[in-house]
Amino acid sequence: MSARILVVDDILANRRLMQAKLEAKYYSVLLAENGKTALEMAEAEKPEIILLDVMMPGMDGYEVCRRLKANTATTHIPVVMLTALNETADRVRGLAAGADDFLTKPVDDFALMSRINALNRYNAVALELRKREASGVQSGALTDDEHEVLERGANILVVDSSPSTLRYIREPLTQAGHTVMTLEEAEGVSSSSNRSLDIVLLALSHQPYDPLRLCAHFRANDATRALSIIVMAEERDKQVVAQALDLGASDVINTPVVPEEVVARVATQTRRARYIEILRQRVDKGLELSVVDQLTGLYNRRYMNNQLTLWLRRSAQGGAPMSVVAADIDHFKQVNDKYGHEAGDYVLQEFANRIMVNVRPKDIVCRPGGEEFLIIMPETTGDLACSAAERIRRSIAAEPFEIGARSGQEINVTVSAGVATYAGEEDTVADLLKRADTALYNAKTAGRNQVKAMAA
Repeated sequence: MSARILVVDDILANRRLMQAKLEAKYYSVLLAENGKTALEMAEAEKPEIILLDVMMPGMDGYEVCRRLKANTATTHIPVVMLTALNETADRVRGLAAGADDFLTKPVDDFALMSRINALNRYNAVALELRKREASGVQSGALTDDEHEVLERGANILVVDSSPSTLRYIREPLTQAGHTVMTLEEAEGVSSSSNRSLDIVLLALSHQPYDPLRLCAHFRANDATRALSIIVMAEERDKQVVAQALDLGASDVINTPVVPEEVVARVATQTRRARYIEILRQRVDKGLELSVVDQLTGLYNRRYMNNQLTLWLRRSAQGGAPMSVVAADIDHFKQVNDKYGHEAGDYVLQEFANRIMVNVRPKDIVCRPGGEEFLIIMPETTGDLACSAAERIRRSIAAEPFEIGARSGQEINVTVSAGVATYAGEEDTVADLLKRADTALYNAKTAGRNQVKAMAA
């Protein structure tokens, strides 16, 4: 999978060497010689990954990374920091600044490509979700609730046959707000807790089990596919680490592990996984907004038209007849004029509720607009549709409607309805709706609070 990668380094030779390595793997490379240029190029060019040198004059890599993550236009771009420094404190500082990974110079080609491949997989999911996002909320511009979700402690499963590893990292992870458990402990709480796992810390080196098979199992199982898997391995075990990354591992920690680095990488992976989940929820919400009327919870006109086309086509292809019921609240304008639009909203919501309890699960109840409602009744003859419409009419008229949450006021509401049924292969959605509207008009002119049918 190719990608555009921005390489930021103040030394020209370093930039050219990294460019040659990346272009040999068919990546598209952008170059920046300092932090200021990097910030400008990141916002203008939107690279998929940024390789960022730490030690630069003027603005160091830590500050550049903080600014990238603070800018909503670039906060989603993964950053891998590159430095000659090899102290744990330096790695932790980079991760705390928002870096997604940290590599030590001279950069090992295997480690570099493994990180890039892992970030490419993450980017592919995130980019697709951002493209499909339909909620109108700009990607990266998180709400306060979403920020709280990102920073909430993670549930972590440690899979390691060595008890010393768990003892070594449990306390710092717990102090950071995370919950840590072993396989045995997880089995003990699975039946009594609704907590879901966020992170798996999976040891690769010197294990009595096959860690790669376990990694593949996590990725193949629907319940664990979204987990972030951080593998722990000795630096010499490059081949098994490469296989783990190919199988979907998210990150690598060299053993013996350093608690501060584990805490920083867990925080990074947790934020990344939850960012993806936030995007998924936004997409789901956007899809819902595109087909559902927000006041009543019924389907809107767009969904109604799609379903009408679908069911009419099925009837034309030899399926059972279908019918529609067009319903209109009688004298609804008077409700708004006399009691206000808030009271009108209460009436619309209660009206929708009474319809829903009087239709079948397969019926499709829509609110195309205002006080107009349409019920699509698949596999339903005209007689049955008239009976259903009459049942709804009686339910509406049976009891007064409350017009406020605390006002205690009630008003009587009635409905007029028109029924139309599929009329044969030449029938169209427009024709069907026109007949239903004509029947509804006849019900209104005949005195309201009644059901009329329109013959084909």
